[in-house]
Amino acid sequence: HPLDCPICDQGGECDLQDQAVGYGSDSSRDEEAKRAVKDKNLGPLVKTVMTRCIQCTRCIRFSTEIAGVSELGATARGEGMEIGTYVEKALTSELSGNLIDICPVGALTSKPYAFVARPWELRKTDSVDVLDAVGAAIRVDARGPEVLRVLPRLNEDVNEEWLGDKSRFAVDGLMRRRLDSCWVRRDGKLVRAEWEEAFAAIAGKLAGMDGGRIGALAGDLADAESMLLLKELMAALGSANIDCRQDGAMLDASRRDYYSFNTSIAGIEEADALLIVGSNPRREAPLVNARIRKAWLAGGLQVAAIGTPVDLTYPVEWLGERPLALGGLLGGAGFAEVLKAAKRPMIIVGQAALARPDGAALLAACWKLAAETGMLTADWHGFNVLHTAASRVGALDLGFLTMDEGELERFAKTSREILAEPGVYKKRYRAKA
Repeated sequence: HPLDCPICDQGGECDLQDQAVGYGSDSSRDEEAKRAVKDKNLGPLVKTVMTRCIQCTRCIRFSTEIAGVSELGATARGEGMEIGTYVEKALTSELSGNLIDICPVGALTSKPYAFVARPWELRKTDSVDVLDAVGAAIRVDARGPEVLRVLPRLNEDVNEEWLGDKSRFAVDGLMRRRLDSCWVRRDGKLVRAEWEEAFAAIAGKLAGMDGGRIGALAGDLADAESMLLLKELMAALGSANIDCRQDGAMLDASRRDYYSFNTSIAGIEEADALLIVGSNPRREAPLVNARIRKAWLAGGLQVAAIGTPVDLTYPVEWLGERPLALGGLLGGAGFAEVLKAAKRPMIIVGQAALARPDGAALLAACWKLAAETGMLTADWHGFNVLHTAASRVGALDLGFLTMDEGELERFAKTSREILAEPGVYKKRYRAKA
């Protein structure tokens, strides 16, 4: 291992450096020339300096066992041994950034963060990730007003010690191409404006407008306090046209367990049979997918899915791509027998299923299947909805949506109708009136 500490990004937080300081000699015992290894190109996220590699094979074991993508391996033997992908290619795992954390030396470091800062220059703040609906525990490292990197924190109930690549590397969005001020339209063009001017423009537009012509949609990253205030504002304006379901998912907010992940993420390890409906957890929630793979590796989890077949990194029995496959399960055939025989069966319903025109019927069918197969018991709640937006559950808890039934909200619009073409919207509501 070369003495690269002054120019190595791992300097200051390197396991080998700590060992050398604590137990190492004050002089080198090397008499022969040190080995040089060609650097590997693993894509835009992970930087390699393979001469530093001590061949501990942690990266190989992580990618194969935990991420479930066997891309890294060792070629040759003895002094000629090298870690790499054999055929040069970019890493395809959604958890590839964790290779940076587990590398005990500077062989694998963050390519976007290279030569940006030293660890002792950074102010470290504990936080929670909002780029998916998992809510992983993270640490935000900043220098002055600038956020430079995001790292995972240990939380056994949610993310263990891992973090998805989107959550880790999306930090550059805080510095580049970010909408950080108000804009108003003047003479057909958007121009930068102060907050007072923006609020005056909003107030002028809303003055005297009928509440039925005003609508509000909550964003995927909105905080609960802002959504509550927006809901109260819309009520004061006489409008019931509010919704948080931007994708049009037919979520039922009448009971909290209709839209929650009731098993909990850590509870996945207790399940022995799983049905996934309309979801690709490897893309939508990589940390949930890693937990499912962990349960499968433990030897007790059987997994089946309804939807488009994809590689989820563990064996899956694909039952079909259409909702008809769900009807077959309700009849008690096929994988339904596995669910009934399981001690702790569970189901995960994704947003792709709920965003269909028949999403409400699919949600009801999944709940019925859960009841028929013993998922809803006193000591086990196996019905789960996997969201894709961090703010969605909080918004549903606050009731930030238009209910389809009820006399008072008969003419209130959902997100689908707020975003629909004016001609279609007017035609539908004339008929409804």
